[in-house]
Amino acid sequence: MLQTQDFKRRRKELLRALKKNSVAIIASAPTSIRNRDVEYPFRQHSDFHYLTGFHEPEAVVVLAPGRKEGEYVLFCREFDPEKAVWTGKHAGLEGARAVHGAEEAFPIESLHEQLPVLLENRDRVYYPIGFDGELDHAVMTAVNEVRARARGGVQAPYEFISLDHVLHEQRLLKTPEELEIMRRAAQVSVKGHLRAMRSTRPGRFEYEIEAELAHEFALNGMRSLAYPSIVAGGANACVLHYTQNDAMLRDGDLLLIDAGAECENYASDITRTFPINGKFSPPQRQVYEVVLEAQLAAIETVRPGRRWIEPHEAAVKVLTEGLVRLGLLEGKVARLIKDEAYKKFFMHRTGHWLGMDVHDAGAYRVRGKWRELAPGMVLTVEPGLYIASDCDEVDPCWRGIGIRIEDDVLVTQNGCEVLTASLPKSVAEIEAVMAEAK
Repeated sequence: MLQTQDFKRRRKELLRALKKNSVAIIASAPTSIRNRDVEYPFRQHSDFHYLTGFHEPEAVVVLAPGRKEGEYVLFCREFDPEKAVWTGKHAGLEGARAVHGAEEAFPIESLHEQLPVLLENRDRVYYPIGFDGELDHAVMTAVNEVRARARGGVQAPYEFISLDHVLHEQRLLKTPEELEIMRRAAQVSVKGHLRAMRSTRPGRFEYEIEAELAHEFALNGMRSLAYPSIVAGGANACVLHYTQNDAMLRDGDLLLIDAGAECENYASDITRTFPINGKFSPPQRQVYEVVLEAQLAAIETVRPGRRWIEPHEAAVKVLTEGLVRLGLLEGKVARLIKDEAYKKFFMHRTGHWLGMDVHDAGAYRVRGKWRELAPGMVLTVEPGLYIASDCDEVDPCWRGIGIRIEDDVLVTQNGCEVLTASLPKSVAEIEAVMAEAK
């Protein structure tokens, strides 16, 4: 578990990255109504959590480097004993200081009074411009109030910079403490996928397997999913973000599961595809082994100094070669790649950053070039092939086959570490796991 000093270190690192005489502002996530007076479970905004570890709504952080009264100012709800009876403990101003390390804490209702004071004589403001209408309004109102006092010798900020640009670069490189949490999320997610494999059989429903995943995650203390689970039987696997999860599992079909647990706000993201009856048919096996070969080739390119795009390029080459070999595409591989003919069967990128968000923060291009990979970055590697059931131009034996294989990969000093490597993915391993469950 991250400690107060971990969040303090992050704030100090961010403050060092800001231009001179600046202030940074960020708001918490809001609550969201599910129906009438029932709220969805609260999940803190990732950037806000990253800097504070504060898990309450109605809060705003102001970081003011060089401020004598304190650089870390937290606006939050005051402690309300009656509210505590209904919804439990909350920090209040005292907890904001004593537990969360705020050097000053103010009631959230006083933000409109205090923010102009905090912006006086600052040159620039960093905040997530355009993402939160209420925060946009609060910042501009405060700036205009400072501007109105210009004749009294007070200077208002004159430059506004997106906080994301600085903070997301910081979030991209994971610390050892973050990686420990991500390994735990990966381990529990592996357990969930194994449980799902062993529970799958013809006649069950997709939602039953979804429940097996959620049960295993919660059993290991991870009640939150990193994202809605995809449990897609048969041709449903050709719908990339399928979450209906209500179809019956049929003998002879494959089941694609894309699911991950969230641990202390950090995500895992795993996909496995396996036969519902425990045995791959010859066509299923042929397509599966092309996807697996592509994934292994992509992972092989994950190492410091390589470009972000290289795993994708490696996967595309192997997938296109495989599609030609299976007779699903015709022509020279180089020309098919140039013409993007593979996109009929593989229409997404091979991965994304992973961290506090399942599609995590961080630019993929830097100054117009694909980013170089560096130690501490975590990405997914997830090639796939999806042959729609209505794809009339291919032999019927291939139709309705959707396969994706995804692992979470850490860039290390000398190469990479597959955080989810303990989950079987070869044909023989998967069939053996499913045979044990019978």
